[in-house]
Amino acid sequence: QVQLVESGGGLVQAGGSLRLSCAASGSMLSINVMGWYRQAPGKQRELVATITSGGTENYADSVKGRFTISRDNAKKTVYLQMNSLKPEDTAVYYCNVAWAYMGNPRNYWGQGTQVTASA
Repeated sequence: QVQLVESGGGLVQAGGSLRLSCAASGSMLSINVMGWYRQAPGKQRELVATITSGGTENYADSVKGRFTISRDNAKKTVYLQMNSLKPEDTAVYYCNVAWAYMGNPRNYWGQGTQVTASA
């Protein structure tokens, strides 16, 4: 079983910055994808950014140039540096780790951390 614990959320003014962290514990396949998703009130959960264990990054168009995802494989931790935050970035941010082994997919979620960017 894998557990993900997020930290770093909070309230900032528009234009400000926050850094989210997500530490994983438990047995994980070394080849995996870690990422961040978000869900605003009344909306579906959406991808923010992902990063593979090899370091390949992927971003939603809405955050490109403002957010940076990174990871420390030794610490099994993924980070999300969020700059130039906008009110529309306000959401609960969820950490995710996923992999597939022998055709069996695994997908784990954190409990979520609130990010609020006030206008």
